[in-house]
Amino acid sequence: MNDDKLHEECGVFGVYSSSDCPAAEISYLGLLGLQHRGQESAGITIISDGEMTTRKGMGLVSEVFRDKAIKELADGNMAIGHVRYSTTGNSNLTNAQPLEGHCRMGSLAVAHNGNLVNSDVIRGLMEDGGAIFQTTSDTEVILNMIARAASRGIEKAVRETAKAIKGSYAIVLFIENKLIGIRDPHGIRPLCLGKMGDCWILSSESCALNTVGADFVRDLEPGEIVVIDENGVTSLGHDESSKLSTCLFEYIYFARPDSQIDGINVYEARKRCGAEIYKQNPQDADVVVPVPDSGISAAQGYSEASGIPFEMGFIKNRYIGRTFIAPSQEMREKAVFVKLNVIKSIVEGKRVILIDDSIVRGTTSKHLVSLIRKAGAKEVHLRIVSPPILYSCYFGIDTPTSEELIASGKSTEQICEKIGADSLAYISLDGLNKALGEERGYCNGCMTGHYPLSPNN
Repeated sequence: MNDDKLHEECGVFGVYSSSDCPAAEISYLGLLGLQHRGQESAGITIISDGEMTTRKGMGLVSEVFRDKAIKELADGNMAIGHVRYSTTGNSNLTNAQPLEGHCRMGSLAVAHNGNLVNSDVIRGLMEDGGAIFQTTSDTEVILNMIARAASRGIEKAVRETAKAIKGSYAIVLFIENKLIGIRDPHGIRPLCLGKMGDCWILSSESCALNTVGADFVRDLEPGEIVVIDENGVTSLGHDESSKLSTCLFEYIYFARPDSQIDGINVYEARKRCGAEIYKQNPQDADVVVPVPDSGISAAQGYSEASGIPFEMGFIKNRYIGRTFIAPSQEMREKAVFVKLNVIKSIVEGKRVILIDDSIVRGTTSKHLVSLIRKAGAKEVHLRIVSPPILYSCYFGIDTPTSEELIASGKSTEQICEKIGADSLAYISLDGLNKALGEERGYCNGCMTGHYPLSPNN
């Protein structure tokens, strides 16, 4: 964990066409649309005339794929892409995805979003049997399992692998001219299907479909496997006994507001969260100010519900760069802080409602409250549109230990005093469920300690 925010692990993207298409260019644009899900590395693997080519590197998509790198990926009918923020496996080029290999059925490449809780056990069994691993990523476990069972048929190999691995996963892979998408049985990580002309597309979020000009078709069901080839899209079905448990933080923070996940529009959901926290914790004030960018939609909802004017009191410097590369925690925190500047005329002499998505360690919240006070605010009331984060996540979110989570050791009153706000309130879990839709299931393990599956498999 490199700054005072939660981080998603990565995003995946896949392209299939029955004819030649600019699959590399489509994947590149798709990854740009998923850049918010991971900024450590990016990669694209393409199949052209039966030959597999992979290009990947450390950094942002635009840094890894400059003109030359894209031109090196010849046009073909299939490609998969990946952007990464590491939770399992070190942050280095070896662990960058997609991962590729060769088996009896031909060339195989895999990209994975999520975290397997039993990857160490499976890896150990494979190593006992003589397998050699090139990376420390749990994605290589998936690659090896499919390759080992491929001689029994692709569909059976994929089914057996999906049944054996435990945890959260949205997987795109190709093998023998088939593009395959797999979503974990609890649907913790999102994966959707889109179409553009004769191209079928798999993506972590629907916003990337918009980026490439594709139409959203549907979300994959929990536990569903889809196979895309010259015959179109075939669903291998899903585990009907599984209950949908989408990660709550997809809606609160991770996903782009222009995405739709499991039937819920992220932008509208965040607005409803803002309105809900006002209903739960009304406060007289003069202006509502969001912490950009994830707090903007919620602040708009709070403003509409309360009648208090909405203003962009912070200006975000979008050219600071990636703060995680700073060599020390102190420097990383300082780099995060200089990303935001207060517009003094908006907050000076006013009572301010400050809206943010979450509090992790509390260092960022303390600094933002201090910035607003220094700009002349009379009062600062902090409203958080997630319940307190009390526990670690085991399913693909980089969370600190419980000892580092400020809410796990302090009361709301103590946190308020520590960060220097006049008041602090979180949305309740019931209020969050109401804003999103109580009829759906969610993973809220980091808030309640109750997970959709045991993290100790």
